[in-house]
Amino acid sequence: MNNSFLTGLSKFLALGLGVVLLLSGCGKKEESSAQDDAIVITCGMVAQEHEACKKGVELWQAKTGKKVKVLPAPNGSNERLTLFQQHLAAGSSDIDIYQVDVVWPGVLVNHLEDLSPYLTAERRAKYIPSLLNNNKVEGKLVALPWFANVGILYYRKDLLEKYHLPVPQTWDDIEQMSKKIIEGEKKAGDDKLWGYVFQGKAYEGLTCNAIEWISSFKNGGTIVEKNGHVSVNNPDAIKILDQIAAWVGTISPQGVLNYEQEDCRGVFQLGQAIFMRNWPYAWHPLNSSDSAVSGKVGITLLPKGGKDGKSSGTIGGWNLAVSKYSKKKADAIDLVLFLTDEPELKRRAIESGYFPPMHTLFKDPQVLAINPLMKIMLPVMTTATPRPSAQTGSKYSQVSSVFWNGVYSTLSKQGSAEENLKEVQEKLNLISQNGTKWYR
Repeated sequence: MNNSFLTGLSKFLALGLGVVLLLSGCGKKEESSAQDDAIVITCGMVAQEHEACKKGVELWQAKTGKKVKVLPAPNGSNERLTLFQQHLAAGSSDIDIYQVDVVWPGVLVNHLEDLSPYLTAERRAKYIPSLLNNNKVEGKLVALPWFANVGILYYRKDLLEKYHLPVPQTWDDIEQMSKKIIEGEKKAGDDKLWGYVFQGKAYEGLTCNAIEWISSFKNGGTIVEKNGHVSVNNPDAIKILDQIAAWVGTISPQGVLNYEQEDCRGVFQLGQAIFMRNWPYAWHPLNSSDSAVSGKVGITLLPKGGKDGKSSGTIGGWNLAVSKYSKKKADAIDLVLFLTDEPELKRRAIESGYFPPMHTLFKDPQVLAINPLMKIMLPVMTTATPRPSAQTGSKYSQVSSVFWNGVYSTLSKQGSAEENLKEVQEKLNLISQNGTKWYR
């Protein structure tokens, strides 16, 4: 393997360990030169993902007789993407398989193998359509779903029951219920309770939240539509962003403007918020023995944008993709097919709690016995909304940055949503030449 790549890789170890797989043949001679070919799989849940991936690889090794070595890789998503882009741009054959974030297929499409020919119709039908379709770019299926993620709403069951309130259905419900419960709890002596916490920092997490707000309205759109048209400056988007901005400092803490997902979880877990937008991972720590809200938490779809809107949780999660430049393409494809097939996904769901990308497993009795949350999560997964990465391709990072900065300006009272979204629309039209040249 290229020494400069390994050197660059080692510099990121302080950010956390991912998983890098080195695929080789059998025998001592091959084993000593295992670094000539590599399968790279970076991870979000460092230690847990490392072990879950390692177990899957060991099962594949036992089946095929192939050798795989596990090495560390950068854990930070931005750093990881930058490193992978540099490696792929050089056309290097060192890496065989990449773990790809859901917003990367359009960014990396020109460097990844089309996996469509290797999927049977039977297997294709098992995947949650939105997760599989997310990985289709320019007619090619450039990655297979490995584990799923989606934005969901957590709520305090005990407080809703105390005030005789139903599970919220709309964003207006969130506002009205928050005000009622906060007022009641203040009278009871709790002046530290907030209504709604979310990822409000100026980063990718805010893009996810804001897409959920906007696309939950009938005509809100998804920033950039599938045909490449920039749609972000519209009445529904303006309305909801101004509404959320008014929450900051009232039903949401001022500090929400610096919150990432763990900040939100911490506040909610301390019992200081009624509602929280987060990813499914938070369910287990919220119900741990040392959690102040253990047993008091409910989970549901994110609110709709009015009666004619829809719930719109953003798709998250990770996929596996094969490099076009791999010299062990057949083996690499075989390993990806193994790691993303139903038996392995079931093992990961049971042993490590990962949400599988196949809808069949959400109904599996063994999976449900281990994690009852699976039954609740299936409708959330099937209604999930992708970020506009497929249509914006290599420009997605720019698109997201322009968008989250415009949203952040609105939330922090630096201009109205109308002013800021007009500017976002103009910038995105310049980047894409009015939606005509996203890929060039």
